[in-house]
Amino acid sequence: MLYAKIVVGLAVSGPFDYIVPEAIKEKIKVGVRVWVSFGTRRIVGYVVGLAKKSGVKNLKPVLELIDEQPLLTEKLLLLTKWIADYYCCSWGEAIETAIPEDLRKGKKTGDASGVLKVETTEASPYLLIHDLDGQARWDVYIAEIKKALDSKLSAILLLPDVPYVFKARDTIEKRLGINARILYRKQPKELEEWVKLKDNEPKVVVGTRSAVFAPLSNLGLMIIDDEEDSVYKQEQAPHYHAREAGLTRSKLEGFKLILGSSAPSLESFYLSKKQKAKYTLIPRRKEFPEVKIIDTRRLPFQAGKKKAILSRLLEDSIYSVLNEKGKTLLFLNRRGFATSATCHNCGKVLKCPRCSINLVYHFKEDLLGCHYCNFKMQPPKICPECNSGYIKFSGAGTEKIESELARIFPQARINILDENNLNPQNSDIAIATSSVIRQAGLEFDLIGVLGIDNALNRVDFRSTEKVSGLLSGLISLTRKKFLIQTGLPAHHCFQALLKKDANFFYEEELKQRRQLGFPPYKHMVLVKLRAKIEDKVKDAAESLCANLREINKSKDIEIVAVNPSNPAKLRGNYHWQVLLRCSKVIAASAFLRNSLKNFRHSGIIVTVDVDPL
Repeated sequence: MLYAKIVVGLAVSGPFDYIVPEAIKEKIKVGVRVWVSFGTRRIVGYVVGLAKKSGVKNLKPVLELIDEQPLLTEKLLLLTKWIADYYCCSWGEAIETAIPEDLRKGKKTGDASGVLKVETTEASPYLLIHDLDGQARWDVYIAEIKKALDSKLSAILLLPDVPYVFKARDTIEKRLGINARILYRKQPKELEEWVKLKDNEPKVVVGTRSAVFAPLSNLGLMIIDDEEDSVYKQEQAPHYHAREAGLTRSKLEGFKLILGSSAPSLESFYLSKKQKAKYTLIPRRKEFPEVKIIDTRRLPFQAGKKKAILSRLLEDSIYSVLNEKGKTLLFLNRRGFATSATCHNCGKVLKCPRCSINLVYHFKEDLLGCHYCNFKMQPPKICPECNSGYIKFSGAGTEKIESELARIFPQARINILDENNLNPQNSDIAIATSSVIRQAGLEFDLIGVLGIDNALNRVDFRSTEKVSGLLSGLISLTRKKFLIQTGLPAHHCFQALLKKDANFFYEEELKQRRQLGFPPYKHMVLVKLRAKIEDKVKDAAESLCANLREINKSKDIEIVAVNPSNPAKLRGNYHWQVLLRCSKVIAASAFLRNSLKNFRHSGIIVTVDVDPL
């Protein structure tokens, strides 16, 4: 008798034993998909092992063989097993996040014979490229891709977003004279493109996060560009990070891994500090701009006891640039006109009915909107709480800055740059959010940074790192003058720019992270709970936290806190979370997996997020 060990794409432990019928006994292999009966359902299963004995009685048979040859290589199975162990999900869930949707639904791919073998190259150290010049690392990328192809090996290039995937594909094809392949989720004919990658011909694959699993059998190089970008962390369970998956895959298959960025993540910089990655700094080739920090605590008050939006120094600098026919960029990472609408009488703040988020007022559309769920409504004439007739709008967004600039500089052409308009050619003064950083070829004579303290003061231990990345991207857009308005002038984010020392920020931030026991020195794990009823999810979270504290016997695992998520309500669901801290993630994930087995949570969705961003 032959038994198949099978996992399924559900949040259940496995593998599960099934009897292999005589009809497919000679055909079934590790790595193929099969149809199985699971409870009352007929679902796709993945064969992860074969055995001649089983300790389970009354087993069901495999219903049908889907693949004639293994769809999943041995190394891909090992990679997905690591993802399951690290990110506290089932092995089947990890496999399903690595393959196209059509394969999860049981669609056949035809004969894929001769593609199971995964060759490995001589193991190379990881390379971290810290590119202060902005685009200079692309010369390294092209040279390394050419080297891999010359060695008859394939290469994968990961980028944060689909538009950049196509731009990168065009660049590679133009510079190397080859045809590069595209791979991203929900692309047209995704399954067809995925299957084509399984032959043994050397090729270049350019894709988004999921391309880290591209089924190449002769992989010699993987490049992750803008590796600090949060989009490499999957929002849905399993919450894997493409950088960590890439690091693990490179260990399994022995290929070279390059991490590139103008503002590397603390985790990657720490790898280089521990000499687990080779660090290469590409200095800025163009002249470093004059940097000035403006202390907003000393800004004069206007009539009505409000502080001026623009400091006198920033106003004078804009005047000078206008007189010289130059271009100015003002950065504010908040869209809309006003960031809150409040009743002047009772103090009620108008919030989204589906999210615990302030509604933002957009002047041009005369609408209040939620930037999380896209809820929109007309501004009320009277307060819904006390029937007062005066709703006050406060807080400055990009539209408010546009209005203020039009008042101060009536002669200037002023435009807001957004995802639909990133061309400042017809602007004397441009206003933009973080989307401007990714636009290639932009350069300004003056850049003014507004409202940056809002990003620094968030309840997020990564806020400083994110602000440093923003500033690094912005300062690359000028070689003349860079002004920052802040009430925290001594912060190491800003001092690193004044010192013109790229690594000053990293050294200072790592010191603080070490003292506080934050990543990369420790790992954080969030157990997330969500439900439609607020009291139900609150009680469940508090009960779970108490239970985890009671059963935890490990000194390495600390149950830190239980609290509402931020935001506490999102798209109609209330969110709570239990925070854990540990040194060894695999052990903490195993502890949670065992603990959650006995957690009764009817109507509550529970997920585990390891290394949350």
